[in-house]
Amino acid sequence: MCELLGFTSDRNTDIKDYLREFFSHSVSNPHGWGMMYENGGRVVLREAVSASESSFLGDVVDSLPAQKNALAHIRFATVGSISEQNCHPFTGTDISGREWTLIHNGTIFKGRHNHRYAAVQSGDTDSERFFLSLLDTVNEGLSKSSQLGERARFELINSFIVENAPMNKLNLMIYDGDLLYVHKNLKNTLCFKRLEGGIIFATKPLDSGMWVPFPMAQVIAYKNGREVFRGDRHKGAFVPSLEYITAMDAMYI
Repeated sequence: MCELLGFTSDRNTDIKDYLREFFSHSVSNPHGWGMMYENGGRVVLREAVSASESSFLGDVVDSLPAQKNALAHIRFATVGSISEQNCHPFTGTDISGREWTLIHNGTIFKGRHNHRYAAVQSGDTDSERFFLSLLDTVNEGLSKSSQLGERARFELINSFIVENAPMNKLNLMIYDGDLLYVHKNLKNTLCFKRLEGGIIFATKPLDSGMWVPFPMAQVIAYKNGREVFRGDRHKGAFVPSLEYITAMDAMYI
């Protein structure tokens, strides 16, 4: 499956060692990599090769400035071809000018985004369609109120994820320039480690330190390394069925 990494802190922090370990997992996730970091503005890089085979990722990580916010993704393709357009993160701007960035691990089986956005997306993944649906949901909220504060944005994103979680494998992180939203609904697939002034999230532990399982089926938002909003636990935990396992196995035969 794909792997995710997210970071938020109240201070600039060197996360290069975590990124090196994370991208070393590309041996099992060889279909592309992507990264979002800040350097005077948001930078998003994507490449449809294994991170271990990239001609420039190593240099990017080696020269990366200390960060307050970052996202990274390594892809194991399940839906969509192997192409740069299908690599995460996906990023876009709402009608107020706010930039949103998403990374996702999972498969979307049901939802209004599944077919509605196929004609307008750049690639052909379910994750991108989900992201376009999320942007439209934010824009619908902005059409009713020209400004959405942090609490209002959290409530909007929380409702969107809770609505779409049932029957979908929906491990994800979303960054809106202020808040980092984190959610998982599949057991044993996301954990976190507290750092001085911050917190790092990853699909698998990235060192021998103390990594704690992230709560199941609950959206939590962070700002500057601290939790600021927490949604109620929902009933949309994803439990792989025999049909799901058979369908996933069939993709790789």
